[in-house]
Amino acid sequence: MPENLIFTNKEIAFLRELKRHKVEFMLVGAAAAALQGAPVVTQDIDLWFEDLKDPGIQTALRKSGGIMVPSFAQNPPTFAGDAVKLFDIVLTMPGLESFAEEKKNSFKVALGTLRVSVLDLARIITSKETVGRPKDLLVLPVLRDTLKTLRQRKTEGPLPRNLKGRKG
Repeated sequence: MPENLIFTNKEIAFLRELKRHKVEFMLVGAAAAALQGAPVVTQDIDLWFEDLKDPGIQTALRKSGGIMVPSFAQNPPTFAGDAVKLFDIVLTMPGLESFAEEKKNSFKVALGTLRVSVLDLARIITSKETVGRPKDLLVLPVLRDTLKTLRQRKTEGPLPRNLKGRKG
């Protein structure tokens, strides 16, 4: 299962705490693409929150041994601590709608017994096209091929186990 290659038990515990405290978030970016089967490598896990001021985030961080480092200058806020150091806070997704609208373009992925919302690969592609950074442009052909394969599988047979229940 792809999630076993991406997330440590501590990271899953942090996500579980976010869910326990009813924090609205989605996995986005390359890690979300990898969970959908894209053969990509990333050094971080992008989390997009509906409301960064949600007190449940601070509670989940405390229970996971992490803290939020406030933004300064042009740098967005970040997380610090062993269980949360690979998570990046996403403030906006260029080329996409609001969090609430994009949540409609998400689906649940199983990380063991935990189910988390993941932004649909087509929307990840749209955002990466809009941003147009060199690293995004390099990965776009792989993401497009993965999306094509997923769409073919959808018409030809069952999805991988961790993607069952995925919206079209």
